[in-house]
Amino acid sequence: MTEVSSYFIQPDSSIREAIQVIDRGAAQVALIVGSENLLLGVLTDGDIRRAILKGISLEDSASSIMTTTPHHVTYGASKNEALDLMRKKMVHHVPVVDKKMRIIDIFVLDNLIKKPSFPNPVILMAGGKGERLKPLTNKCPKPMLTVNGKPILEIILQRCIKAGFSSFYISVNYLKDQIIDYFGDGCKWGVRIDYLEEESPLGTCGCLKLLPEHLNDDLLIWNGDIITDLDLDRLIRFHKKSKSKMTVCSRSHRVRIPFAVLKSNEDYLSSFVEKPMYDYQVNAGVYALNRKCIESVPASFYNMTDLMEQLIIENQKIGVFPIHENWKDIGNPTEFEEVVGEWK
Repeated sequence: MTEVSSYFIQPDSSIREAIQVIDRGAAQVALIVGSENLLLGVLTDGDIRRAILKGISLEDSASSIMTTTPHHVTYGASKNEALDLMRKKMVHHVPVVDKKMRIIDIFVLDNLIKKPSFPNPVILMAGGKGERLKPLTNKCPKPMLTVNGKPILEIILQRCIKAGFSSFYISVNYLKDQIIDYFGDGCKWGVRIDYLEEESPLGTCGCLKLLPEHLNDDLLIWNGDIITDLDLDRLIRFHKKSKSKMTVCSRSHRVRIPFAVLKSNEDYLSSFVEKPMYDYQVNAGVYALNRKCIESVPASFYNMTDLMEQLIIENQKIGVFPIHENWKDIGNPTEFEEVVGEWK
């Protein structure tokens, strides 16, 4: 059991506030409560990601997208009873309520069972030259730039290890010896690391052709200039459940138009919006990929967007998994300095 009040939010709390509660807690859930901690509904990580894809604003109320009939157990229920309900309903948390539906506690799956272990190989893309980060990358490969004393690539590696992954392939080209000498075979972190050595740059996808043929599990692919607190467990489970050939992680990117946007009816102005803000889902640089997709990758320079386009042409299913957790793309010196100053 855990401190249940840390998951409480009010019905008029925003979805953005719910995200903060979800990100802080192990249960990945926000409990919407009324007076005397009356359970009104729950809001999960999955609910929020689906809402983002529908274009719902993060400033809308959490109660507008909550589940109003959440699964729960009554006070006095055992851990085994809670686990049985979680397995049956495929949920990861079960609130404990009294006879009046007031929340007393919460069972969290991760606290009741062993952490997962994933056989899926992780491919870390670290072969780029980091042209936009010069002069920082004149003598250092971009993924080896340090954030708070630790290379970006090590931060990514440890994030994956913590989630339960243990088999890694790192694509290398530019100043590759620095990466290979630092990480070695991975024994320092208790994992196995192999290298995909590119004789010439192969883009963000071409190096997949260098993977051994015996791999059977879906791949997790992570660009070496991305730092995020993405829940990898949920990503892999989403990918498998959706049966997609590829799952692309997305990130909301907000663009403000600095002018009034006009709408016209033939030659006449019908309406206008003053300096509107638009939200777009953009590629976040993390992917889950069916192993068979590598058959479509040529043994030459090839980007992940090329593979995405090919799969679309073939009418293959591509899932989209929004990232609402912390996410940073380290593309230029200004962004890098921001990450150094902000990332914990």
